[in-house]
Amino acid sequence: MAERPHSEDARKLVHIGFGVCALFLRDLPWWGAALIALTALVFNLFLMPRVGSIIYRPADRSRAFAQGVVFYPLAVLLLILLFPHRADIAAASWGILALGDGMSSLLGRRYGRRRIPWNREKSICGSFSLFCFGGAAGALLAWWCRPALAVPPPLWFSLGAPFAAALVAALVETIPIRLDDNLSVPGSAALVLWALSLVTGDRVAAFVHDAAWLVPAALAVNAAAAWTGYRAGTVTASGAICGAAIGTTIAATAGWPGWGVLVATFLAAAISSRLGVHRKTLLGIAEERGGRRGAGNAIANTGFAAGAAVVAALSPASTPALIAFTAALAAGGGDTVASEIGKAWGTRTFLVTSMREVRPGTSGGMSIEGTIAGLAGAFIIGALAVAVGLIAPGALIAVVVGATVGSLAESALAATFEAQGIVNNDTLNFLNTAIAAAAAVVLAGLWP
Repeated sequence: MAERPHSEDARKLVHIGFGVCALFLRDLPWWGAALIALTALVFNLFLMPRVGSIIYRPADRSRAFAQGVVFYPLAVLLLILLFPHRADIAAASWGILALGDGMSSLLGRRYGRRRIPWNREKSICGSFSLFCFGGAAGALLAWWCRPALAVPPPLWFSLGAPFAAALVAALVETIPIRLDDNLSVPGSAALVLWALSLVTGDRVAAFVHDAAWLVPAALAVNAAAAWTGYRAGTVTASGAICGAAIGTTIAATAGWPGWGVLVATFLAAAISSRLGVHRKTLLGIAEERGGRRGAGNAIANTGFAAGAAVVAALSPASTPALIAFTAALAAGGGDTVASEIGKAWGTRTFLVTSMREVRPGTSGGMSIEGTIAGLAGAFIIGALAVAVGLIAPGALIAVVVGATVGSLAESALAATFEAQGIVNNDTLNFLNTAIAAAAAVVLAGLWP
């Protein structure tokens, strides 16, 4: 039997065309929009294979279901359910997925001769197209839905925030993992839009006034710290540059107390990476580059914390944002300590999903020694945040428990998806910090 024809252009045109439906989010109740998205999901699961064979890639036909075709309406459904009263955020994220991701593929395949250095499957043209077309579609849809909101957001948010979200989504798309773009692009875009929706003009004005003297000092101190770390062999050149940028951001937004907690987190990771190096090397599980941390490590372990620090400085939600900031650092630092101590001195390592004993260094593996060390590391980082006045003493338990939840979730995801290439270690570390931050805020009862 002849193989059914496939057209990638037709697939992407359907991908883009479905985005037009985002216009209806302005007038539909959230439950009505969710019902339509659910109907689309069911249709794509059971009926689309019969009537839309032209949009199915050859690899899709060997799977139980075509991932992209199913994940697209699933992503839309999740956006509607997560933001039932912010149709502008749901619509803008949908627009970035539809037009941004669609044009990225169409133009990238035709004109994408220059490839992304860290992911040769992606092109500079494709990423730039996602930013431009996705940002424009997101801005149009956010502006379109603005009148339907009970409290319309500032015009700068509707017209500007989608471009920031599209930029982050374009960067996320270049990460060399197999997580479907139909989930990663709208997910990252929605996270950025939600964070920016918390920003208020008066807090921005106050920050700009204070930052006039703080930013230069923060830049100088972090440049010196990055250079010292590079010379000491704890970070690579890219790690030093990225670390300096994150450190400057945190010092300028969370102040020197927040920066001190960041430095403590980095030192905990750097020191634990050097412990038991001989055994780790013999087992073949020592950190790459002799334990030197690169840009990916810096973003994965401290990027979410930097975002929370910005929210703390620019929005009225400073208290929960600082709890999220502390929990993210406690999770990142504690998880690194747990992993390195477990590899150095763990006697038995178990797979978190099945409790089956595995080799040290196995994705998703945990040891009693490493777990105890990780808890201690998270507690010390949280206690330091209390000591410098970042969070109240009553929030310490929420921070430690949140960090533990994030670490367990990361281990479960690692055991399930990392070996398949769906996610990598840096992605898992970022998810760890994000889950920990969300759990800590919820546990503290301070969700804004």
